[in-house]
Amino acid sequence: METAVTTPLLVMRGITKDYPGVRALDAVTLEVLPGEVHALVGENGAGKSTLMKILAGAVPLDQGEIALAGQPVHITSPQRAQELGISMIYQEFNLVPYLSVAENIYLGREPLQGGVFVDWRRLYSQAAAVLARLGVDLDLRQPVNRLSVAHQQLVEIAKAISQDAKLIVMDEPSATLTEHELASLFALIRSLREAGVSIIYISHRLEEIFSVADRVTVLRDGRLVGTHPVADLDREAIIKMMVGRELVSHRPRAEVAAGKGVLQVRGLSGGIVRDVSLEVRAGEIVGLTGLVGAGRTEVARLIFGADPREAGEVLVEGRVVDIRSPHDAIRCGIGFVTEDRKAQGLVLGMTVRENVTLANLDLLAPWGFVRRQMERQVVAKSVDELHIRTPSMEQVVHNLSGGNQQKVVLAKWLFTQSKVLLFDEPTRGIDVGAKEEIYALMNALTRAGVGILMITSELPEALGMSDRILVMHEGRLAAELGPEEATQERIMHYATGGGK
Repeated sequence: METAVTTPLLVMRGITKDYPGVRALDAVTLEVLPGEVHALVGENGAGKSTLMKILAGAVPLDQGEIALAGQPVHITSPQRAQELGISMIYQEFNLVPYLSVAENIYLGREPLQGGVFVDWRRLYSQAAAVLARLGVDLDLRQPVNRLSVAHQQLVEIAKAISQDAKLIVMDEPSATLTEHELASLFALIRSLREAGVSIIYISHRLEEIFSVADRVTVLRDGRLVGTHPVADLDREAIIKMMVGRELVSHRPRAEVAAGKGVLQVRGLSGGIVRDVSLEVRAGEIVGLTGLVGAGRTEVARLIFGADPREAGEVLVEGRVVDIRSPHDAIRCGIGFVTEDRKAQGLVLGMTVRENVTLANLDLLAPWGFVRRQMERQVVAKSVDELHIRTPSMEQVVHNLSGGNQQKVVLAKWLFTQSKVLLFDEPTRGIDVGAKEEIYALMNALTRAGVGILMITSELPEALGMSDRILVMHEGRLAAELGPEEATQERIMHYATGGGK
């Protein structure tokens, strides 16, 4: 009896891509079957996003070939990719900030009346139907710049689904989603697979791969390591393929004796935040968690002076400080690693060198002129210590992978020699190997006496890295949990309004 041979929906063969000073992809091959969820994993800088940008027509390949349903294709632009039935959800959003949710979903494909005027009734009706498939309730007329990062992610997903694609690429689609939103996303992926749609799923959260993927392809340093059925692998095997070594870390937090309070917040209010009081001691990591929209990031922005404070006071090393702007916060010894590194953490058109020293230029320019040799020495040390993968310190940060961009943000705040660091989702979109490096860095900072307030949506991260955990619900602190009493179940109990 003959076995039926399934023609792959997609074949990318021998894909090679060079950038100045670095080979991003080296003869990579990827095959995706019809109706398959195919995971694509690897460390930051492994080449995942570059491979997908080539597929999406955003980046030209240097060598190799692409075939869809057995037919060779030349994907010369994103428009051509859409015509071929390929839809891409990028890790960094491609939304028009001041257009509404519905307008972004159907941007460039608006239903028309008489071939001229936008049929607004049909536009909103179709957008509502797409969001209903996701199990999401959003105001269709609200500009997307007023949405949370998680809700913007859902708009991106809705936009891709609305195109009725044969192949959807999802680059870190779950990075900002709550457990409920994630469950809805997985249900949608399964329904798309049943309908014959193929999905390439990129994620650093390996547990997701075992939940939704059929096969997994691993890249390392721009090369193909292998493709295997997910059922044949476990988490440790995938990690070893990704990083070339075994990672053994159950609780990555090092034991560090806490000192005196370096940050105190009393009765902080502003926006949705109401009467928040907390303390972070020298050498301590305090986790701040809760559901999306609970006010976690808003607390950090109020402390840092990025948003106006309505009430409350901030103390650094026991002294009340008047923080009305980020400049004031930096002067007081507070640094802020923001969640959205591209919009708020980096100047994308500037080099690695310029970004690293940007927040503390006064140190390098005591007489108004930057001492370039000293600056290069500082940046070279940061690149080496944080293992930033860049051809040179003169590389524009826009050209770096997401994980390496995050390391540049960290290098910038380390150069300020802050006493207090506010980390907002420090490992969002970061692979397991880079996570280990960032955790090691956080441990080293606390050993040096720095106090860290770490905002995170990942409960394993909160449990594994925090000395104490603060849980927020609807703008208020709902609970404080020590390491002995903290569990995922208890955190979710308080985060969902369960009370004490």
